[in-house]
Amino acid sequence: MTKIGPKASGKTIFVLNGPNLNLLGTREPQVYGRSTLKDVEALCRETAAGHRFTIEFRQSNHEGDILDWLHEAGAKGAAGVVLNPGGLTHTSVYIHAREPWGSHSTVSPAAKAVLCGFGVAGYALAINGIATMAGRKDPR
Repeated sequence: MTKIGPKASGKTIFVLNGPNLNLLGTREPQVYGRSTLKDVEALCRETAAGHRFTIEFRQSNHEGDILDWLHEAGAKGAAGVVLNPGGLTHTSVYIHAREPWGSHSTVSPAAKAVLCGFGVAGYALAINGIATMAGRKDPR
């Protein structure tokens, strides 16, 4: 999920990860893949650097931490936020494709844009999307 706030003139993108994402690469790798959260962080930093953004990369299993970080991103005028709310996305920890009721996101209505189903590559797509919305040209 990406969101650009009214003060989106910053050079920082916050990448926030919710519950259980610290287990990437080890928890159900047949479903979630083998990339770790460190791999995701490296991908985000590399992608952001190409647009001359810096990254604040964080993960918590506690909803309150994530809310505080969203407020911090707004207060600091972040260029945008990439939020993978993990199990906070819906009322179950099941992924989007498993059950029909798992495809309803309680977070999506608040987002400027939503990506789903791209796995780890979705992080780079979201950062590129923020760069586009912020008027940054693709350096390639």
